[in-house]
Amino acid sequence: QVQLLESGGGLVQPGGSLRLSCAVSGRAFTGLTMAWFRQPPGKDREFVAAVKRSTNSMSYKNSLKGRFTISRDNAKNTLYLQMNSLEPDDTAVYYCAATVRSLNTSSLAGEKEYEYWGQGTQVTVSS
Repeated sequence: QVQLLESGGGLVQPGGSLRLSCAVSGRAFTGLTMAWFRQPPGKDREFVAAVKRSTNSMSYKNSLKGRFTISRDNAKNTLYLQMNSLEPDDTAVYYCAATVRSLNTSSLAGEKEYEYWGQGTQVTVSS
């Protein structure tokens, strides 16, 4: 069983930065395709970014490219999300997700593709 534990959320002013972490245990980290999703208040959960397990190639929600960066440290079994130039619309609960499957690029954004989820960490962007 894979366990995912997010951290790093909090309150930040517009224009600020945060780095979220997702500590992974229970399975070899290198064998997992990893992703970040978020759920803004009153809205559905949406894809943020993903990194493939084999090639480490990355995929992003188009509107977040250039501000958000996903990365993984296989030695630390940890997934990261660096978020810069944060805006109030980035306010959401951010979730880490994992699958043992190797996904096609077109499938990375699919919420149903991931069988393991963290509990989420709150990010609030407000002055």
